[in-house]
Amino acid sequence: MGSTEDKIKGNWNELKGKFKQKFGELTDDDLAYAEGKEDELIGKIQKKTGKAKEEIKKFIDEF
Repeated sequence: MGSTEDKIKGNWNELKGKFKQKFGELTDDDLAYAEGKEDELIGKIQKKTGKAKEEIKKFIDEF
């Protein structure tokens, strides 16, 4: 498991707030997280924001 997934697991409540600040169009439903479903979560964020997967992962990794 990479650092992106570790950061999602360990800091999800804080990270979710940061996503809402950066991407105001994201809802709680968009940011619903289930352990082991990190790729699915990133895919939802990607679809909603139109950002590249790498950009989303970079945002998480820089958190």
